[in-house]
Amino acid sequence: MIAQLRVDDRLIHGQVALVWTKELDTPGIIVANDNAAANEMVQMTLKMATPTGKKLLIRSVADAITVFNNPKASNMRIFALTNSVADALKIAQAVPGIAGINVANVGRFAENAKEATQLSATLMLTASELAALKQLATLDVPVFNQVVPSNAKTPISTLLKGH
Repeated sequence: MIAQLRVDDRLIHGQVALVWTKELDTPGIIVANDNAAANEMVQMTLKMATPTGKKLLIRSVADAITVFNNPKASNMRIFALTNSVADALKIAQAVPGIAGINVANVGRFAENAKEATQLSATLMLTASELAALKQLATLDVPVFNQVVPSNAKTPISTLLKGH
């Protein structure tokens, strides 16, 4: 079971490694990202950022969906990461029973960030990512923005008002 699917353009970093893995109490992390799955340098960096004692699995989005839907995964608490709303949408549409989708940090480092729609201090979405977020918000799963556990969960529907 996916305890949380987090959308974070940095994938694994300090907040994820030190705060969220403890908060969610999962034995490991699955990164669902086509670039990371194909790039050994990115894989090395993600492995170095993974906390000691936590398992890391890096898969393409399609392969991660297969892993999430494996009957063995239903008995595991999984912390899943992807770096785009569009990929989170693909996962949410294909994987039942996700406990929550945290759209936390997206677009702040993108080349076209100045042209993006800013929904919060940590969410700057291109037109296609905004469309994917709107579709994600219609699914039967809690979708929210929460950078760290001590922040309140802000429903994505609240952030989307007027967009």
